[in-house]
Amino acid sequence: MSHRQAAQALTTAVGSSSPCFLIARAGMAPFIVTLATLLAARGILLAFTDEGATTYLVPKGSAFAELGQGSIWGFGHPILIALVLFGGGGLLLQRTSFGQTLFAVGGSSDAATLMGLPVARTKILVYTLSGLLAGLAGALNAARLSSGVTIIGVGMELDAISAVVIGGTLLIGGAGSISGTLWGVLLLAVIQNLINQIGSLNSSYQSVVSGGFLIVVVVAQRYLARSRRTT
Repeated sequence: MSHRQAAQALTTAVGSSSPCFLIARAGMAPFIVTLATLLAARGILLAFTDEGATTYLVPKGSAFAELGQGSIWGFGHPILIALVLFGGGGLLLQRTSFGQTLFAVGGSSDAATLMGLPVARTKILVYTLSGLLAGLAGALNAARLSSGVTIIGVGMELDAISAVVIGGTLLIGGAGSISGTLWGVLLLAVIQNLINQIGSLNSSYQSVVSGGFLIVVVVAQRYLARSRRTT
C-alpha cells in the first residue's frame, strides 16, 4: 500500500468515527477523542508529505496567498478576520440562546439535560465550530508563509489551552469569555517578548514560564471553585 493510499484509508477511518458524535452520543472523554484525532491528523499529514520530506508551496500571487499576506487600510487580512471572529464569538456567547446553552452544558451536562436543553446537539455544534476555526487558523498560517511546513503548529495547542485558561475560562466548564481569552493571548505574548529581550535567558524559558504561570492559574481556579461551593 502506498503512502497516499494509506492516508486515504486513515482519512476514511477518522471521518467515519466522527469525533463529535463520539463525544456527544457515545459519551467518550473529550480529551481522549481530541488527542486521538490529533494523532490521526498528524499521521495523515506525514503520509501525504512523505514523513515531512515534501513541502507544498502556495503559488505566489494566488488568491489563497493574498488571504494571508494581503492587507486593507494597513491591516493584514488575518488580523481583520480575527477581529471579525472575535466580535462574532462574543455576540454568539453572550447574546444568543446557543451561547447560554453552551454555558449550561459546560457547567453540568446532567443539569442541562434535566432542563430540557439539547446537550448532544450543542456539543456537536461547538466541536464542529472549534474544528473549523482551527482549520481556518492553519490555512491562514499556510497562506502567510506560502507553504505547508509539517512542523509548524506543533505544540501550539498547548499555547491555546494556556491562553484560554489564563483568560479565566474554567477547565471544569461553565465560565469563560472571548475577551478574557484575548487578554490571555496578549499576556502570554508579553511574557514571551520580555523573555526574548532578556539576553541572559534562552527562548526555551518561554515554555517554562508559560507552564508555571498556567499551573498557578489552575490552582487559583480550583481554590476559587471550592470557595464558591462552600459559601
